Amino acid sequence: MNNRLNTIISSFFFLGNSPIAPGTAGTLGAIPLYYLMVTYLGDIQYMVCLLLLTVLAIKVSTNAEKIYKREDPGEVVIDEVVGFLVTMAFIAPTILNVALGFFLFRALDILKPFPCRRLEKLHGGYGIVLDDVAAGVWANILLAAINIILIN
Repeated sequence: MNNRLNTIISSFFFLGNSPIAPGTAGTLGAIPLYYLMVTYLGDIQYMVCLLLLTVLAIKVSTNAEKIYKREDPGEVVIDEVVGFLVTMAFIAPTILNVALGFFLFRALDILKPFPCRRLEKLHGGYGIVLDDVAAGVWANILLAAINIILIN
């Protein structure tokens, strides 16, 4: 993959170049992708696409470290996209759930509860992406619990 395409994907169409809170910009950019996926894909297809996107994210994040010549470059936000999609897996696509999912994921991505901080120390794209996957799992569990307790 050439550097230009790698940069486009890893920055999620340059949202990672946002001068203010690029991770938040990347997460916001994931919302339309989530709506497309949840509208046109069943649960199994959603999870297959999420798995493939996770693999792609690890690859382009690893390459991005070489392109930017530093570890975990701030311009890389494909990890936030994957993390948000994990957050929203099997969650009803309501405006309230998307808003709660967004805030839960961003908070957990910043706070890095176990095992997020440990996963962040993995080499290359694995460390960049898998800590966000773990934050997404935490956010998904919390969002599902909120739905069970308060919404249903």
